[in-house]
Amino acid sequence: MMVARIASLTPGYFAGVMATGIVSIGARLKGMSTLAGVLFWLAVVFYVVLIVLNGVRLVRFRRHMAEDFRDPARAFGFFTFIAATNVLGAALVGTGHSTIASVALTVSVLVWLLLGYVVPWTAVLSNEHRPMLDRANGTWFIWVVASQSIAVVAAGLEPILPAHRQYLSILAIFAWSLGVILYAGCAAFVALRAMLYPLRPQDLDPPYWVAMGAVAITVVAGARVIEMENTPMIAVTRGVAAGLSVMFWCFATWLIPVLIAAGVWRHFLHNIPLRYQPTLWSMVFPLGMYSVAGMYLGRANKLPVVEWIGSAWFWVALTAWVLTAVGMIVSITKDIRRRHDRPADAPSHC
Repeated sequence: MMVARIASLTPGYFAGVMATGIVSIGARLKGMSTLAGVLFWLAVVFYVVLIVLNGVRLVRFRRHMAEDFRDPARAFGFFTFIAATNVLGAALVGTGHSTIASVALTVSVLVWLLLGYVVPWTAVLSNEHRPMLDRANGTWFIWVVASQSIAVVAAGLEPILPAHRQYLSILAIFAWSLGVILYAGCAAFVALRAMLYPLRPQDLDPPYWVAMGAVAITVVAGARVIEMENTPMIAVTRGVAAGLSVMFWCFATWLIPVLIAAGVWRHFLHNIPLRYQPTLWSMVFPLGMYSVAGMYLGRANKLPVVEWIGSAWFWVALTAWVLTAVGMIVSITKDIRRRHDRPADAPSHC
């Protein structure tokens, strides 16, 4: 059972680290240091466990992992590793651990540059499946999240590492700008998929919430850019980042009722059971990201209403995290019990 689960491990499971880490950051912004610390260490443990499981999968089930790279519906989930690494990096920046955060940023940038070319090629451009648009889904937005997560950490490290200010500002603006462009492209592909092909209730799975989470992290990255010291790169983009951040926050807010309505349509009108699945973490992360985005943007742009909304929304994100974490624990416990009971129930072949 365990071997089978490792073989079929979804590339997007690092979304659980992203969700736990971002709720930890939200708790820290609200002054709840104990809760923030507990969630941070849970995220670290989650991260290490997934690193080990993916390492085993790479060694023992390389064919399965290669198939994921060729699957347009799963391949973009590999970008969750980058985002998870940077969510932990952002939490480390907030607690003054700049050295470890710098290492996390370096690793994530290298993987980002690699996957940014490999995944689009293996999953889309070289894929023999045609037409391709029918495979576009919410996981494609994780590429945007990964890009913006780099901008967030680079901007956060800038005041701590003034000697590298020029380079960090270039990296932050480069990643933020690319993320904005990628969001437009991913949104176009996903919208065309919805308009040109039948959209079944089972197709509207939790990763579609990443469409909102990608906007929210773009807001956070923009807010962090606004706070950076002047460099030539920052000077020419500060005003653009400030204005677009407000616009993106408004769009993220508008998307929430749309996504809730899609969930009602899926689960209540079409009776698809609402049970734990790993992709639920892809819904928790955007909820936490929206909370952090409101608090960051409100403080950076002196928008008290936006900050209040972000602060209040934290409780929605925390509730979603608790429910999903309980669902994961129950699911794992049931699997262990089934594995333990199977030999006793299996017929004897002696």
